[in-house]
Amino acid sequence: MADTATTADVQDAIDALIRAFGEHDTTAYFEAFSPDATFVFYTHPVPLPSREAYRNLWTEWESDGFRVLACRSSEQNVTFPAPDVAVLTHRVGTTVRDSTGTVELDERETIVFRRREGSGWIAVHEHLSPQSNTA
Repeated sequence: MADTATTADVQDAIDALIRAFGEHDTTAYFEAFSPDATFVFYTHPVPLPSREAYRNLWTEWESDGFRVLACRSSEQNVTFPAPDVAVLTHRVGTTVRDSTGTVELDERETIVFRRREGSGWIAVHEHLSPQSNTA
């Protein structure tokens, strides 16, 4: 179990990452991830092995008019399976625009954070899944 300060620090990292994504602040968003972070998206055929690989994919999306217009996080649950590891699971409602128009997405996401010595928490893995419509 994490102490109150650790929990607050992790929540700050979570809030900053979600805010940057929702504001399409790509610099702050990608800085929230470690260079060796990995990514698994149900919308992409293969896992992405690094922040750079994800950033390259993001750039491709932007060339097709992709833009995040808003992001809402709910049903957040943060656990600490190890002293320097935090796991966020939450429901993500995202409004995006691309060349086909504006889309509302309802998804589930897991983000794993690692504590960095002297510099807070950084995301090291993201896994995104579609929200199930079954009860």
